[in-house]
Amino acid sequence: MAEPLSPIERRVYHYLLDFLAENTYQPSIREIGKRFRIKSTKTVSDILQALAEKGYIERDPSRSRGVRLLGFAAAPLTQPVPVYSKIAATEPVLLPEHRQSFLTMDRRFVPSDDVYALRIKDDSMAGRGIFDGDFVLVNPSARARDGEIVAARLGEDATVKTLTHRGAAIVLEPANATDREIVVGPHDNFAVLGVICGVFRSYFDAETEQREPAEPDAAA
Repeated sequence: MAEPLSPIERRVYHYLLDFLAENTYQPSIREIGKRFRIKSTKTVSDILQALAEKGYIERDPSRSRGVRLLGFAAAPLTQPVPVYSKIAATEPVLLPEHRQSFLTMDRRFVPSDDVYALRIKDDSMAGRGIFDGDFVLVNPSARARDGEIVAARLGEDATVKTLTHRGAAIVLEPANATDREIVVGPHDNFAVLGVICGVFRSYFDAETEQREPAEPDAAA
């Protein structure tokens, strides 16, 4: 097992991963220093050396970009899935300004190219294994059938519920005894956005870590 990284070592390591994925080459020592406001190239070199000694990278000190990420390769058969922070009340419901980020998914879990993700903000579907903070994958190409979990729009609000028809009425059923079902009226601003095709849960908040600023280096 690799030795744990310090906070600054972890941020530099993640930066190396992201930079290589975006540019197909590694950043130079000066570029790393600029990114983390570290003035001393020796300090950057020491961080890289610590990553090498802990088994995360290999270094060629004779080259400015002489870093190889151990175990890293551009992953084939993957697909970026956009994550939306909100949906619009009219068509199109998915707007570029509401796109928050992307999830890189194995294509085996992505049934169509237009799949996107929403983040759950309550526990109304806890009885079916969907909890507050989970990411759900929405397949807008699938036809929703009774008993399936769907993402639906009510005005500007998105909700995830079980779809049920009762005669001519559409009912959105929660899976939590503390929540009420939603009966959709003929004049409601309502649309089914798609069928839920996946649920993903993280047990730590990576976004908080990514937002954490690096400490400026005091060395000249």
